[in-house]
Amino acid sequence: MTPTGLILFAHGARDPRWARPFEAVAERVRAARPDVAVSLAFLEFMPPDLPAAGRELAGRGCRRIAVLPMFLGAGGHVRRDLPLLVERVRAENPGIRVDLHEAVGEIDAVVAAMAAAAAGLLGEPAP
Repeated sequence: MTPTGLILFAHGARDPRWARPFEAVAERVRAARPDVAVSLAFLEFMPPDLPAAGRELAGRGCRRIAVLPMFLGAGGHVRRDLPLLVERVRAENPGIRVDLHEAVGEIDAVVAAMAAAAAGLLGEPAP
């Protein structure tokens, strides 16, 4: 079996509490997929950045790395900045397959979960 890594890529913030939901996602993925090496990476303000996370997973023997942008939509960071960072990870880690996936907020199951959460906040509909 080829070792696989997953990088959850988020924006980052100056307040470390901002990362808690992403850390929770990473922990849930680790629990559900113990065969996958999971790392968080951030665009700015927080370590590690994407190239550092790629090097870390490569150092753990990963031969394939999936990058999942933890953004609700594909704005400028996902369209412009992230592809350049992914190319840097590829250049620094020859022989490792690096796949860039769509923003998590554009995945149908995530959209459905957000809609269900929003509808659930409203309680039961009036008769």
